[in-house]
Amino acid sequence: MRYRHITLLTLTVGTVTAAAMVGAKMALAAGTDSLRTPARRRPGAAAHSGNGQDRAAFDELLRRQEQAWADKDGAAFAATFTEDADLVTFNGDYLRTQDAIAQGMQYYFDHYIGDTTIRTLDQHVRFVNRHTAIIVRTSCQIQAGESECREGSLSVNTNVLTKKNGVWLQQSFQNTRKTELPRS
Repeated sequence: MRYRHITLLTLTVGTVTAAAMVGAKMALAAGTDSLRTPARRRPGAAAHSGNGQDRAAFDELLRRQEQAWADKDGAAFAATFTEDADLVTFNGDYLRTQDAIAQGMQYYFDHYIGDTTIRTLDQHVRFVNRHTAIIVRTSCQIQAGESECREGSLSVNTNVLTKKNGVWLQQSFQNTRKTELPRS
């Protein structure tokens, strides 16, 4: 395999995140120069853009994840992931496997995440192939009784989803909290 310069969807100053690297490896395997550049295709070959069932499955996964967050249920949150999935949290913790995601998220729910819900502000879905999709979402947390994003909670997450036996699940998830760079 030859190495190429890769433009990552999420910039993390000083480090390259695991999920972004997974996406970058998929991009190389798919024949792209970057995650934002479509692969060169044979003349007449169409890109896979999914179908209504695929997108409905993505919406259902997101709904389940948002409900698990609202219920503070680490096991239900982890159930949206494959057994060998990984998750990089907003603070850089790296949770490997569905069981570790369940335990780690339950710890966060019990000790750090207050009474909040998740609001998705936008998303971009890109199919790498029929069985792999990358979804980049911007989201925030809404404090109970509030209607606006909680200050400091705006984040961008990269979700790598895989379809096995007709079922879409998250293979990898990486979350980056958005922060202003200091002016130089």
